[in-house]
Amino acid sequence: MSMFGNGLDAAVQRAFTRPVPKSAGAQMRYLVKQLKGTKAVAQMLRVSQRTVERYVKDQIKKPRPDLAARLESEVKKRWQPQIRAKARQRAARTGGIVIDTRARIGYTAPIGTTDEGRLRHLTVALPPQYAARLFDAQEQGASDQQLREIAAEALKEVYFQDGGRRAGSLEEVRFTDIEHLDFEL
Repeated sequence: MSMFGNGLDAAVQRAFTRPVPKSAGAQMRYLVKQLKGTKAVAQMLRVSQRTVERYVKDQIKKPRPDLAARLESEVKKRWQPQIRAKARQRAARTGGIVIDTRARIGYTAPIGTTDEGRLRHLTVALPPQYAARLFDAQEQGASDQQLREIAAEALKEVYFQDGGRRAGSLEEVRFTDIEHLDFEL
């Protein structure tokens, strides 16, 4: 997944009210319950059905690293879907989203201005409409580049143009060389 997609998922996961299961057995039992059977879990994780059954009974306790990563990822995708939906909805309707980034940010502007990109560390509260656009695009399977463009447009309006109070002739913001990216709801 993309840097932006992972960042948005991490922000939503901070809203969870209960911790995600830690042990492989607990994670496997949760997936079996969610997918209503060991066969579906086995196909999803690309292991045998018998292996899934052994994890469920705690006969195997420590999965190999690649299976552990897939298992954790699949559990986090499905954990507390209602809490996840409420957090996204709250950010998209009222709260907005905060982006904290260290990246090279430049812009296209009329001749005579310094538009060369430079490394900036920004922490900016984005309005709810941009949170909604980011979450909608992520749900529709948008690429990292598309999410980056939405974030750049949001930074243009909120940071550079200050909601229309300055830099009215600014055309485009370039958001590249991202060193750090974090979202907070």
